[in-house]
Amino acid sequence: MAATVKTRILVISDTHNAPLYGPNHERAYREALPKVDLVLHCGDMTEEGHLHEYENTLTMLSKIDAEMKLVIAGNHDISLDWNYYERMGKEVHKELHDDDLTRKALRLMNGRKAMQAGVTYLQEGTHTFRLSNGAKFTVWATPYQPAFCNWAFAYNGDQDRFNPTGHTTKYAEPIAQNPVPSSPNIDIMMTHGPPLGHLDRMPNGAYLGCRHLQRATARVKPRLHCFGHIHEGRGAERVTWTNIQPDYDTEKSVASQEAIDGKDTILEGQIQPSHVDVSKSSSKPLQFGNETLMINASIMDGTNHPNFAPWVVELDLPLYED
Repeated sequence: MAATVKTRILVISDTHNAPLYGPNHERAYREALPKVDLVLHCGDMTEEGHLHEYENTLTMLSKIDAEMKLVIAGNHDISLDWNYYERMGKEVHKELHDDDLTRKALRLMNGRKAMQAGVTYLQEGTHTFRLSNGAKFTVWATPYQPAFCNWAFAYNGDQDRFNPTGHTTKYAEPIAQNPVPSSPNIDIMMTHGPPLGHLDRMPNGAYLGCRHLQRATARVKPRLHCFGHIHEGRGAERVTWTNIQPDYDTEKSVASQEAIDGKDTILEGQIQPSHVDVSKSSSKPLQFGNETLMINASIMDGTNHPNFAPWVVELDLPLYED
């Protein structure tokens, strides 16, 4: 069995330009978040992709004590989607439209202020990182999700952006430019939208996740798959995979799901973000290759108020060996 190291990760999504509450606020989305090794922000940093909103996000993230902070865009971060902003920017931003905003936004998210905040902005694809605790891990990231209210980073529901030809269903149009590598090559998946049937349920009973992303996640079986987008789906679950690939012509189950309590917990003597420990030192360690921890880390609730807590995850990551 490959050597691993316990790593503390804070997962957050859909902050929509909301500042952290003050350190004494009753909610856990507030200043003085716990120190972690790694922060993962799964998109919708902004409400409409204005430059000052990205700056506010970097300021917010700079207040979290972490060695590394990885960030992807979401459908509301419209100016980071070059094609979308060229087509729809004037309609969305009206008199505030700036033809050069995408270049400015990308320069900001990859520039000095991001570096000072400890932030690395990820484009779609595979990325490998090392932490000072010895962890070396691989992330597959994407901001894209099925077309949603004519926002950015969208694809049609019959298009498969995640699986290479040969792993798609017969009804799907394969469009993957950066398909997700198969198991066991990915430790963490960061997507803005959820996979179908996993923390994607609306109050009316509709499931808004992507079936092609679900197929990819079942194929990849990462240690952690984190996302946001569907605010009402906020939560966490442990998924145990079968060897069946979903084709959506049958009702065969590809996984069993165990919900994890999402209440704020007491850590280090005070109210802290929702906490889950699936490391080897826990009572029920995650079985990599057979199980995935899924987290919808939306901060916004169904009424677009920042009333949900981030998640702190204790997870074993591969130990780098020379």
